[in-house]
Amino acid sequence: MLEAGWPQSTAHRPAVSGSPDAMWQRVLHTMRAEVGASTVEQWLGDVRIAAVKGDLVLLVAQTKFLADWVERNFGAALLRAFRLQDPAVRRISIEPMRTAAAADIAAAAAPRTLRPSPAQPGVAAPRAMAGGVAAPQSQPQSQPQSQPQAQAQQPLQLQPPLAAEQVERLESAPLDARYTFDSFIVGKSNELAHAAARRVAETADATFNPVFLHGGVGLGKTHLMHAIAWHLRHARPETRVVYLSAEQFMYRFVQALRFRDTITFKQQFRSVDVLMVDDVQYIAGKDSTQEEFFHTFNALIDQQKQIVISGDNSPDRIEGMEERIRSRLQWGLVVDIHPADYELRLGILQAKAEQALALHPGVTLDPKVLEMIAHRVATNARVLEGAVTKLFAHASYANRPVDQGLARECLADLLRSAERKVTIEEIKRRTAEHYNLRMTDLNSARRARAVARPRQVAMFLAKSLTPKSLPEIGKSFGGRDHTTVLHAVRRIEDLVKVDSQVAEDVEILRRAIEG
Repeated sequence: MLEAGWPQSTAHRPAVSGSPDAMWQRVLHTMRAEVGASTVEQWLGDVRIAAVKGDLVLLVAQTKFLADWVERNFGAALLRAFRLQDPAVRRISIEPMRTAAAADIAAAAAPRTLRPSPAQPGVAAPRAMAGGVAAPQSQPQSQPQSQPQAQAQQPLQLQPPLAAEQVERLESAPLDARYTFDSFIVGKSNELAHAAARRVAETADATFNPVFLHGGVGLGKTHLMHAIAWHLRHARPETRVVYLSAEQFMYRFVQALRFRDTITFKQQFRSVDVLMVDDVQYIAGKDSTQEEFFHTFNALIDQQKQIVISGDNSPDRIEGMEERIRSRLQWGLVVDIHPADYELRLGILQAKAEQALALHPGVTLDPKVLEMIAHRVATNARVLEGAVTKLFAHASYANRPVDQGLARECLADLLRSAERKVTIEEIKRRTAEHYNLRMTDLNSARRARAVARPRQVAMFLAKSLTPKSLPEIGKSFGGRDHTTVLHAVRRIEDLVKVDSQVAEDVEILRRAIEG
């Protein structure tokens, strides 16, 4: 119940023209000017005026959720708008449609009929409303009523809303049974993302909210989100967990619009405890979907419900995403999952090989095969898993051991595509662009920190990404000695462990060069 904070005498009330429905239309016009047409359409489009009794205006909403939301977010503005139409209004009650309310309105409320104005083309006649609500209109007693008009004067027949337990529960997208925390291989490039996912799964409070995971294809974002859902289902089965892709979110929203059932859509998404949306970049540029995602995000954050989002890039770099959504995605913990280094790639290959050996007990494996693949295939975990599957399938069919000869034969295309020649000149060009330098600066004798550090990074990358020897690398950097290159490599190796900026620069350059 919303109430004005000052008394208002009703003894000398000014004449108010039109029916309650016409009054409501004028209030909506005022609200559009205050909060915007799209907001009014979304939240007040399914709200109707039921009666005006003394200083009380009774509004009805289709569900209790909508009634509570409107009262909490628009109650004060609605009261102001009604008082502009009739200063005698001091209170607004927003109730969900239910049979008891209908009886109250019909029997006890005795709705006040507003004085009709002379025929005005701008005031529409009362109309039937959603849920069976019809706005009453005064008629002179001497004037006979036609059958349709007599029906409009019948008591309000408000349909009861769906109770919370009657609303169809929002179904999560299917989860992959392979994607659990136990099967996730942790390395330097993904340890923070793994720790954040564990925290979400193992604690009831939303410490980091939202959690935003971003990185390239096949780096483990989807794996971690599935792992969170599996853990919560087993540890806290009462928790309502929903995982779906951004495309599925958009599809369900479009269906709700198509069947004019957005209220159920809102109720379903706002009733979850943990919402996880994968590949959020797919809603970029979809204005209506972004609008609904924005409101869903805010509603869940207000209720302190956990949100986990993933994307192919950091929020500030997703093109077509609204600025207000970008800022909210950066509220909590934003984690970048870097490409796997050699140790992590080898760990992934070893884990997949153990699973393959269990499926093919007659096959033998030369461990050096995995080391060769880890060195030469610097791509994502899915490609590595596919390589192991192909190797063991071929070995099983041909009754051969998994050795380096079989690997070169079976994985020829993969190894050939991975052997793109990375040149020192390309490394120098990328490094100069990243640090806004000229390539000649990297070859020069300048020792200023702004030049020396990028030069050391370029030497480190040349040693990591090319088969060139230290003397050959030194020669490419202005004829430097091999000891200078060795010092640069060791210096950067130390800095990436303690200096996050250097570590980020190295990873960005590595991804740009290898990609």
